[in-house]
Amino acid sequence: MEADLLDTLEVLGYQGPLLDENALGPALEGGLSSPEYFQVLKWLTSQIKLLDNLEESVSSEGGDVESVLLEISGFLKELSCPYPVLVTGDFKDRLKTKEDCVKLLLFLGSELQALQILQNHKQKDSDPGGEVCKEVRTICAALRLPEQSSSNIVSMLKSVEEKISELLPKAKAACIDQALLNVDLNVQQLDRLEKINEALCKEYECRRRMLIKRLDVTVQSFGWSDRAKAKTDEIAKVYQPIRYSLSPKSGITLPHLLAARQDLSRIVRTSSGSVREKMVCPVNKVLMGRVPDRGGRPSEIEPPPPEMPPWQKRQDDGRGGWRGGGRGGGGYGRGGYNQGPRDFNRGGRGGYQGRGGYGDGGYGGRGNYRRY
Repeated sequence: MEADLLDTLEVLGYQGPLLDENALGPALEGGLSSPEYFQVLKWLTSQIKLLDNLEESVSSEGGDVESVLLEISGFLKELSCPYPVLVTGDFKDRLKTKEDCVKLLLFLGSELQALQILQNHKQKDSDPGGEVCKEVRTICAALRLPEQSSSNIVSMLKSVEEKISELLPKAKAACIDQALLNVDLNVQQLDRLEKINEALCKEYECRRRMLIKRLDVTVQSFGWSDRAKAKTDEIAKVYQPIRYSLSPKSGITLPHLLAARQDLSRIVRTSSGSVREKMVCPVNKVLMGRVPDRGGRPSEIEPPPPEMPPWQKRQDDGRGGWRGGGRGGGGYGRGGYNQGPRDFNRGGRGGYQGRGGYGDGGYGGRGNYRRY
């Protein structure tokens, strides 16, 4: 949870001492009695109040713990906090454990993230030309035009047109390829292209999310070794900035289609020499040693042994009984179950189903139940 808290604070733009993992642990242990913990708590609540226009706030000083707890209680109730441990019971008994302190900061951080996302969407809706202005400024920067102080798109486009008209005569004829799309599109065609682009963006967003998830799982598997466990912080510092720079959203729009050149339609093999020259890295030169044979070849797998022997019908020998004997045979031994001098069933003809059914004397012929 502490690692999640550090990532959340970094994303929110927090600049303070608790970005250091060594300082975060003691601050969470101290809770509200720690100045660093109270400082980040007050920063989160002030940002949320500013974006959400809340009535409650945390304005008390850090030394007055009871007043701070009371203000936090009202602040969380206004935010409809879903954690009962933070909003129920006596407010003086809250935030006593490290887990509760972490849970409070994570909840406030998630609320602030949601408010920032909503604020960005509101700004885009209220300023539909903001994205266009941003793209035009990017073009001006690429053409090395002086930075425009105003946000007048018309004036910036005029400056771009003048600069391009100035540079085109100086450029070689072969340095700029022909446009890939050489037809004029009407409104219906543009609308259809926009829908096709939206469908493709959804498809590639799904693929990107899958690849990013595979990347996360792969990096996580590297941390299972004992050597990697000792370097968890170092791996996180290198990997996390790269990971957060990977966006699942596709940034391809219709202007990219209109600006595409014919060189984009060339199909180049990824194994060609010109491409491989740009992909050379030290990892490609590492040779793996001998690895154990893991098997898995179906031709070498033997069928498993049968779980139980096959069932067969009992065979009758034709003389009666199960394995009927002659006179006085049959059954289990001569005239009974055994042949000992003190047998339980000794004597007589028959047996189980020898001659004459169960014998003349029941289960052992005459002499049944006799003792010798």
